Amino acid sequence: MSIYSKYSDNELVELLKFSDRSAFTEIYNRYWSVMYAQAYKMLRDEDEAKDVIQEVFSRLWIKAAETKSSHNLAGLLYTAVRNRVLNLIAHSKIRSDYATSIATFISETDPDTLDRVDEKQLIKIVEQEIQNLPPKMREIFELSRKENLSHKEIAEKLCLSDQTVKKQVQNALKIIKPKISNLGFSLAILIIFR
Repeated sequence: MSIYSKYSDNELVELLKFSDRSAFTEIYNRYWSVMYAQAYKMLRDEDEAKDVIQEVFSRLWIKAAETKSSHNLAGLLYTAVRNRVLNLIAHSKIRSDYATSIATFISETDPDTLDRVDEKQLIKIVEQEIQNLPPKMREIFELSRKENLSHKEIAEKLCLSDQTVKKQVQNALKIIKPKISNLGFSLAILIIFR
């Protein structure tokens, strides 16, 4: 049993301010399962809940110097988890609304017109789809596809986990690929989804 397990939350936060990894580990061990349960309860998705918890604890480590020891640590973590989940839900609704509007456009467009779109127009359409992604997802996707960075390189550059980067790229592909595929553009698939 670690001596850190005997420390109060306030003492652990004070140690955390000085980049004490053992204090961080104790906080993580103390609160991970409770915070995960809360995230899962709201999202009903294991991977998303794990990503949320990973981001919250990563941010706690990065912003440790700014954390006040007088704060209620459990409340601080709970609030961070809740806010991150609410942001995910809001982005999910935006993506859903956007996908619906694209589907409506596609269903109302003459297939012969779409067949006449040349390569420059195709690239413009693909780029527009990328620009319509949520900002963080777009940044990660562009680093992956335009700058050819690996998930690990992107994770290091943006202070995220490899898993978060991978999930964001997968989500971007899930959003863009059906829109482009529905337009019948096999060339776009080759350009973007290598």
